[in-house]
Amino acid sequence: MHNSVVKDPSLAEMGEQRIEWARRHMPVLEKIKEEFEREKPLRGARIVACLHVTVETANLITTLVAGGAEVAVTGSNPLSTQDDVAAALAARGLYVYAFRGENEKEYYDCIKMALELEPNVSLDDGADTIAIIHKEQPDLAAKMLGGCEETTTGVVRLRAMAEDKALLYPVIAVNDAETKMMFDNRYGTGQSTLHGIMQATNFLFAGKTVVVAGYGWCGRGFAMRARGLGANVIVVEVEPRKALEAAMDGYRVLTMQKAAPLGDLFVTLTGDINVLREEHFSQMKDQAILANSGHFNVEIDIPALEKMAVRKAEVQNNVTEYDLKDGRRLYLLADGRLINLAAAYGHPPEVMDMSFANQALAVRYIVEHGPKLEKMVYAVPVEIDRRVAELKLASMGLETEKLTAEQEKYLHSWQMGT
Repeated sequence: MHNSVVKDPSLAEMGEQRIEWARRHMPVLEKIKEEFEREKPLRGARIVACLHVTVETANLITTLVAGGAEVAVTGSNPLSTQDDVAAALAARGLYVYAFRGENEKEYYDCIKMALELEPNVSLDDGADTIAIIHKEQPDLAAKMLGGCEETTTGVVRLRAMAEDKALLYPVIAVNDAETKMMFDNRYGTGQSTLHGIMQATNFLFAGKTVVVAGYGWCGRGFAMRARGLGANVIVVEVEPRKALEAAMDGYRVLTMQKAAPLGDLFVTLTGDINVLREEHFSQMKDQAILANSGHFNVEIDIPALEKMAVRKAEVQNNVTEYDLKDGRRLYLLADGRLINLAAAYGHPPEVMDMSFANQALAVRYIVEHGPKLEKMVYAVPVEIDRRVAELKLASMGLETEKLTAEQEKYLHSWQMGT
């Protein structure tokens, strides 16, 4: 294995302090960590974790190590790594290959260094590790027990691979667990996307027109938060049922071509490519702001924007101004990468608590059941999802109602009628 590659090892103490702060706000993961320390269910697991290297992720890694796993950590996005966290994990003796501001070559080199661990379990945000294993290291794929994927983008890629019979080992779609998708995607993305935009621009939402591309859980969360701050929200959606839902939630629903001249701020949250394109840029008002909160920086057609511009300049941190031939200026935030992680802290630990609890328990499931699983994309077992919800409720001091025997009988009977 290569030695760890981090930007500044002297940041480790600061990283430790921030990791500890997040730990105090992740009670479900802490409960699972205590269980893992007692039972060591991950003994023999070698895990490559290609994730956003944040304080919350550090607590997931600590939980996996407590369970007996050997872990190599690499970043899943060139701009999402928190360098103090990477330094702290490296100081603990883990293999860490991540630093903020990686170029494309450095990004993939870091993943390949992490794969020198010869893992038997993979954790991904975006499926890049899985893609490299399949394309470049098929012999390693044959030895894998399984993997986990935590993003909508990654799950889409993996389901496409499974349909093509190209998936070489089983993967659990952690992203689709209700205790991940409904809370992390909606409340986490909603809040952290706002935070990233305001941190980069000090944008006033009240009275502005905000165009939200995509009305999945992430889009719903951001639209809700933007409206809460007084914005006039337009939703652009390709799926008729989601578009209808957005309309009934009280938003204007338009095509991007019709929304383009109206927006002050455009945010993409789709997981697809070229959602904002040249024909849209050509219609936007002067000083419109473009941001992405989908996993990869492909949702905004940056090459087209570069081609249209006569001048380009970084006018402040995470804000690039593109001057167009007709005098209009468009502002791209964080190079089109995840605005909530590139310009802010990412999701709050309280929601990542549930996401990473699912992740940790899914890893345990893979270690215990991997040899019996088929080469396909699996949902998170419902008993894991329910357990995470129950642990979260307990940590909040909340209880659920219990069915009476009569109610149980009624729900499982057809003879009783109405």
